[in-house]
Amino acid sequence: MRVGFIGLGSQGAPMARRIVEGGYELTLWARRPASVEPFAGTGAKVAASPAELGAASDLVCLCVVGDDDVREVLDGDSGVLAGLASGSTIAIHSTVHPDTCTEIAQQAAAQGVSVIDAPVSGGAPAAEQGTLLVMVGGDEADVEKARPVFATYADPIVHLGPLGSGQVTKILNNLLFTANLGSALSTLELGESLGIPRVRLAEVLNGGSATSKALGSISMFGGTVEGLAPIAGALLQKDVRHAASIAANASAPEGSVFTAADTALQSMDHPR
Repeated sequence: MRVGFIGLGSQGAPMARRIVEGGYELTLWARRPASVEPFAGTGAKVAASPAELGAASDLVCLCVVGDDDVREVLDGDSGVLAGLASGSTIAIHSTVHPDTCTEIAQQAAAQGVSVIDAPVSGGAPAAEQGTLLVMVGGDEADVEKARPVFATYADPIVHLGPLGSGQVTKILNNLLFTANLGSALSTLELGESLGIPRVRLAEVLNGGSATSKALGSISMFGGTVEGLAPIAGALLQKDVRHAASIAANASAPEGSVFTAADTALQSMDHPR
């Protein structure tokens, strides 16, 4: 299995390193030469374009930021699809709208290329340790073909159903995380109005039954989201918007989870 990897950010870089350390023939491409420099001492090759990477790969893993970024590296004369041979597979690790995966799959199918969606959760530490959670949607045969590669950086790997299932699951995860941020902020504000210092309340709640990853993130930044907003605000805004779109398309009620999520987005100056 020849693997191509695009998206060497804080999470993608350790994922790619786990692939090459797992013994796979790995080809990388990045816009910035600095992104591939840490791989100079490994067996990874560097392609001159996404198309060249596609031609050298049986499985291409994409870990770029959003929907437009995925389309950009796939499309055009220099895009990944221009180089991929029939029988190849694209794994979309980015968190994108499931409709984006469907559009790409239809485009790729015209040249015999399969697409699976495989968003991840856990961040750089989990990637480095090989314990990322991968949520996969797609044809079972395609998922099983990619599973050994995923296993170099992920455990567990959960196949949730047809194409798009992984994205729906990851988006719901991020919706609830955002709602947890909103609920935690509301609680800290209430505590402050009742005379409990915000930082001390966050410290206590983070050590009790009310703890959550969201509360822990707020605690790291002194009981507010001011430090978190530049890092996560735009990404969470994107994912909550995707969640709202998915709910609307299914005529499903939004419910209180969106109310709490909106509280967090407004606090981060990234309203839905």
